[in-house]
Amino acid sequence: MFFEVIQQTIQQSGFMALDWRNATMIVISFVLMYMAVAKGFEPLLLLPIAFGMFLANIPLAGLMTESEPWYTSGILRIIYSGVKSSLFPCLIFMGVGAMTDFGPLIANPASLLLGAAAQFGIFVAFTVAIAMGFTPQEAASIGIIGGADGPTAIYTANNLAQHLTAPIAVAAYSYMALIPLIQPPIMKALTTPEERKVKMGQLRKVSKAEKVIFPAMVVLFCALLLPSVAPLLGMLMLGNIFKESGVTDRLSSTAQNELCNIVTIMLGTTVGATANGEIFLSPQTLMIVALGLTAFAFATAGGVILGKIMYRVTGGKINPLIGSAGVSAVPMAARVSQVEGAKYNPTNFLLMHAMGPNVAGVIGSAVAAGFFLLMFK
Repeated sequence: MFFEVIQQTIQQSGFMALDWRNATMIVISFVLMYMAVAKGFEPLLLLPIAFGMFLANIPLAGLMTESEPWYTSGILRIIYSGVKSSLFPCLIFMGVGAMTDFGPLIANPASLLLGAAAQFGIFVAFTVAIAMGFTPQEAASIGIIGGADGPTAIYTANNLAQHLTAPIAVAAYSYMALIPLIQPPIMKALTTPEERKVKMGQLRKVSKAEKVIFPAMVVLFCALLLPSVAPLLGMLMLGNIFKESGVTDRLSSTAQNELCNIVTIMLGTTVGATANGEIFLSPQTLMIVALGLTAFAFATAGGVILGKIMYRVTGGKINPLIGSAGVSAVPMAARVSQVEGAKYNPTNFLLMHAMGPNVAGVIGSAVAAGFFLLMFK
């Protein structure tokens, strides 16, 4: 009797249901956890994604099982409704807005051009995806990965190609976390040591009035031009005006800390949990991951190349490295520009200069998403 119970337990355990796809995804999740914990690659983002991936690939656990009524679904599937409804991406944007200082962009409006140039990768990936047989809606959703903006990628996929939301979200957030690995080789390949050493002058001081007026004007112009971008940009600028107004410190603090942290945990874990081995290890998903990397690489290159052009036009006053920050991963991409510049000139302080294109990239990727929604929804 005892041995029969043991045998029955083993037969009904997850060990018997474990296949090569689940095992592969579990190994990938362990690699991502190692990179987050041991190497410090954006652990606040990568660790919940990796652990969610790990949980979803435990056979028979049912954490992502979908059933009716909805409250009988797996716990992670219930939380994932915040991703599918675009609630989490919009709340994340509010938190990002509350943490963002648009001062560098206002002080140097030319940064907007660098942010726009970095959206080049979005349209390269879109074109390649069309050539590979994806529909325009699918190609647009895949291309947005190049903006290095997870919430925007999820929002676009939810509206244009909901069946691809899972792989697109995982690819977008994974590449955001791996910026310190992906960007530096491209930055070095496209710039000379002389260009990397350029020291930029101090930015002018931006008044409080400018900072308060800016978010309202951006939403007014962009939402009138592309109404579909209003949810993302509106929440971004709502968070920012909480910060800059000076009269809503409690709201700003909540958006920056408690709210943003809670939503990050739920969004990151459930995005990772969508990386089920049966779905993720398919030719279509692997193509999406490859196209996402292509988009990201061309986005970085587009910003750096325009930075080189501005370097020539200004007589060497612009360091091209700040162009790589035009992707909208705030403030990760700006930090990479700072680190790479300091390697060649220890007295260089590019962080604030890089924040200009960095925050411009947030606006740029949202506008690109709004354009695709206008064209293909």
